[in-house]
Parts: sequence; C-alpha cells; structure tokens
Amino acid sequence: HVLLVESGGGLVQAGGSLRLSCAASGNFFSIDRMGWYRQAPGKQRELVGSITSGGMTHYAGSVKGRFTVSRDNAKNTVWLQMNSLNPEDTVVYYCKADARLTPRSGVTTQYWGQGTQVTVSS
Repeated sequence: HVLLVESGGGLVQAGGSLRLSCAASGNFFSIDRMGWYRQAPGKQRELVGSITSGGMTHYAGSVKGRFTVSRDNAKNTVWLQMNSLNPEDTVVYYCKADARLTPRSGVTTQYWGQGTQVTVSS
C-alpha cells in the first residue's frame, strides 16, 4: 500500500555531511510517524531519529546534536540531515513510515524503504 523510496546515501569523509530523503507514495490515508533506522551487519536495526506528523522528534543518543529529522506532510517526505559524520555512522539506513490506510484505521501499518548505504571514510 505504501512505497518508500530513499535517496541521498553515499561516501563522505569524516566530519562531512549527507542528507537522506525518503518519499512515500501509494494508497493510504495519512502517515503518523516517519523515521530513520540503521543496521550494521550482524546487529539489530536501531532507531536513528523519528518525527510525528505534528513535528515532534526523537533521536538516539548517539546522533543527538549531529542529525536532524524533518518532514513535509504535504509531500509525504522525510529527510535526515547528518552532520559531523564519523566512521561509526557507516551502515545501511532505512526509512520507516507508520501509515493509516483508511480514515477509519484504528492502527497504523509499518512500511520500510529498501535502505541506502552511508559510508564515512576516516
């Protein structure tokens, strides 16, 4: 029902910046929370930052002050601005959306993007 398309990953030097984008499309009524997660090989996927439709944000402690999540509700798009990147940030980043499929949906359905690789060189 919801397709999430991510872009903006790539290679950057330590101390540099990248901006990830995630656009949602498909058949849904609204999107409550949108967020970014990351997953290193052999490890669990972890929250990086998320934002509600009202603009409330939440960040993992490891990125607080360096990363910023923002969104445009009209465009169903969420961004992750990553500053002061370090090699430990080198992982695959995933976009997630909690969507209400109909106006009467009492619960949200989770959808994931395909992931985008971020590589930070030292």
